Amino acid sequence: MNAPGSQPGRTEPYRVAVLLSGSGSNLQALLDAQAEGMLGAEIVLVAGDRADAYGLQRALRHGIATAFVPLRHPRDPAVRAEWERRLADVTAAFTPDLIVLAGFMRVLSSLFLDRFPNRVINQHPALLPDDGGDTFVTSRGIVIPALRGAHVVADALRLGLPVTGCTIHRVTPAVDDGPVLARAEVPVLPADDETALHERIKAVEHRLIIEVVARLARLNG
Repeated sequence: MNAPGSQPGRTEPYRVAVLLSGSGSNLQALLDAQAEGMLGAEIVLVAGDRADAYGLQRALRHGIATAFVPLRHPRDPAVRAEWERRLADVTAAFTPDLIVLAGFMRVLSSLFLDRFPNRVINQHPALLPDDGGDTFVTSRGIVIPALRGAHVVADALRLGLPVTGCTIHRVTPAVDDGPVLARAEVPVLPADDETALHERIKAVEHRLIIEVVARLARLNG
């Protein structure tokens, strides 16, 4: 199976674009894996919606094309639509086979997603079910809520969940939904605060995103 636009027996690298809003620790994990020959892909673009996103600096230090695409008035539908079109145009210019949302804190609609069908994946710091439902059954048979949104690490602590984790999934217009590509559980420890729990989730995310990108590169390269 080849990625859209790819050719059987292709010789060029599998091309990855990364969209982010923050520090870019998952980007760094991908960059390290690429440098070590573990990724089987080339990061060709890093784009962000915030000028202070440190992930953009990480990309520049590695000589990767970098774009800052600001969203000035996120609550204005017309402005937001134009921003999505502009972000899609910038991304499309680098002909990515895969787009990784790595801590990208904006919801993308079909305006963006239809330009890259089946090529956008997201990292979500909670456990999502395969069926898009409201609950998730852990490996120990515990039923927990499927946490969605921007504050799921804090929500896991607030709800007193015994376990949380992370999910990598294909992106659809529905928020934090879409076919699951990988998932891992992370126990919530008695002494956890939001920072400690999030750091342990990130460590697992780093491993999973490398595994998923490398697998997709093998399947579609």
